[in-house]
Amino acid sequence: MHEVSDIACKADAVPSTEPTPVAASPLPSPMQPGETDSQADERRPRASSAQRMLATLALLFALWATRDVLIPLLLAMFFALIGNPIIRSLKRRLHVPRFIGGLAVLGFGLAAVGLLGIQLIEPATAWVHKAPTELRQLAPKLRTLLKPMQEANTAAQSIAQAATSSGGSKPVQVIQTQVSDPWSAFLTTPRWIASVLAVVLLTYFFMVYGESFQKKAIAMLPTRHQKRVTAEILMAIEVEVSRYVLTITVINCIVGALLAGILFGFIGLPLQQALLWGTLAAILNFAPYIGPMIGVGVMLLMGFVTFNSLFASLLPAMVYLGLHVMEGEIITPIILGRRMAISPLVLILALMVCSWLWGIAGLLLAVPMMVCVKIVLSKIDGLSGWATLLE
Repeated sequence: MHEVSDIACKADAVPSTEPTPVAASPLPSPMQPGETDSQADERRPRASSAQRMLATLALLFALWATRDVLIPLLLAMFFALIGNPIIRSLKRRLHVPRFIGGLAVLGFGLAAVGLLGIQLIEPATAWVHKAPTELRQLAPKLRTLLKPMQEANTAAQSIAQAATSSGGSKPVQVIQTQVSDPWSAFLTTPRWIASVLAVVLLTYFFMVYGESFQKKAIAMLPTRHQKRVTAEILMAIEVEVSRYVLTITVINCIVGALLAGILFGFIGLPLQQALLWGTLAAILNFAPYIGPMIGVGVMLLMGFVTFNSLFASLLPAMVYLGLHVMEGEIITPIILGRRMAISPLVLILALMVCSWLWGIAGLLLAVPMMVCVKIVLSKIDGLSGWATLLE
């Protein structure tokens, strides 16, 4: 017995050559039956603040690096959202197929833009050719308009001139000349044409095949709850963005038409120039805050170049500012209500980020994208507070 026990003790003392099992890292278990999405999210591991910051920076860099692809894609989706309700109405009421309705909507839009461009190309070209000469004459004209204030400051200016003239010889001025390279314009023109064609083609295909693509994508989701929420989000985005864009477009067209009518009927500008400035005001009004600021500056420049008296020079800017204040503070809030209300601070930040990423196209896309973000946050459980924060 003792020998058996001794052998057993020696066997226990011999180290085992078999590898010890390594404990596997815990993996998130799949969703259990009857478990909601919020409960499953609570069991998932949370990312640290540094990981979130790195992911945000990587996302911003990706958005900036792929802007040549994203801008036509987002513009096409934006235009398709506007045209989809019209195509659906044509199909429901007149039984028009989607590909014919898409061609009709797209052709009408392109025809309207083409006719407007034909009307405005002549005054725009004339203004571009005349602007350098008029801008050189603007400084003497401003001095003439501000002559009373200059006479009041004559003594101070003479003292300042005496102090600067006693300092010695004038510094040498270096004049730099820039030679325009025709090859750069020749090489960049095809890129613009390709971008415009890409937007037109993508808009048509999104309008015709976007609905079936959405249905197939929703069918791939695993749970019925996710399918229902995704369908509600997509439908709400289409309805609300289309309603917002169509409403803002009508309001901006009315503002531009009123400005053109006032410039032509009361201020005395030629009809084509009045249409040019009215169209520019309508386009700038799509970018909140930043667009009207640019518009006021443009109207001031146009007034000082066109008119000789101080009041007549300031009158176009004052009319445009009055129309914008009436539209922004009274008309648009009454028509849209609080459903599309977004905080001015959030809008300014979105405009800054989108314009930094995508330039002028970012200014036009910032507000519709914020509307989409607000709709998505309001439809997802647990994120409705973030939607309220954006208001």
